[in-house]
Amino acid sequence: MLLAIGMFVFEVPNVLFDQLKRRRSWRHPTSERVGARAASQFAGVGDDTITLSGVLAPGVMGRKDALEDLAAMADQGRSWSVVDGDGFIYGAFVILDLDETKRELLENGQAVLIDFSVNLQRVDDDEGDTSATGSEVRA
Repeated sequence: MLLAIGMFVFEVPNVLFDQLKRRRSWRHPTSERVGARAASQFAGVGDDTITLSGVLAPGVMGRKDALEDLAAMADQGRSWSVVDGDGFIYGAFVILDLDETKRELLENGQAVLIDFSVNLQRVDDDEGDTSATGSEVRA
């Protein structure tokens, strides 16, 4: 298992991604001052996003309807726990968008290759608890 979003697991033969990009930010608003640099103040954590991208080759590597399963999860509008294969818990994330590009089309319109990208955004299910940035599950 590479990663799980809720009960959707990225693994053979389901679907694999070849890149995980995570971006975290922290908020530091500034106030202008006369004759000095702007003053900044730490205002807490900002966005935490994950982008998963890869190539699906239906019939060779990955299920043709795997991306539809992800879209159905996104349609529910709820958050899902994200855990990687090492047991690292990223937290609760919503699925923001799913991009698909079909390539190498056959005569019947079937794609030999489907490039995909899934964007996730962290949400805090426990109100006010923004301290957790991830943890590990130990057996």
